[in-house]
Amino acid sequence: MAVFVIAEIKVTDESWVANYAENVHPIVERHGGKYLSRSGNIQVLEGEDRGNTLIAILQFPDATSVEAFAADPEYAPFGQARQAGAINSFQMIDDTDLVGTIPYLTAG
Repeated sequence: MAVFVIAEIKVTDESWVANYAENVHPIVERHGGKYLSRSGNIQVLEGEDRGNTLIAILQFPDATSVEAFAADPEYAPFGQARQAGAINSFQMIDDTDLVGTIPYLTAG
């Protein structure tokens, strides 16, 4: 079952961004993940604008792979820099349909 990480980030100090962007992608890939988007082109269609600077959507094969990525010692300094220089909200969802009416998704 695939899982997706939705990272909402409001950068407060840009000093970490270039180094993070250059170095984290290979760590994500090593854990079976890939970026589906990493964009600052955000348009709020409904709800409160949270002032996010960028939103990233990543896909991993399973929750265990996400946990391994997050715990990777090589990722730790990049994660710490991001946490110090941004307001972050990371959410993980699976590829199921809560109601079970979408035929190409597994009922969740």
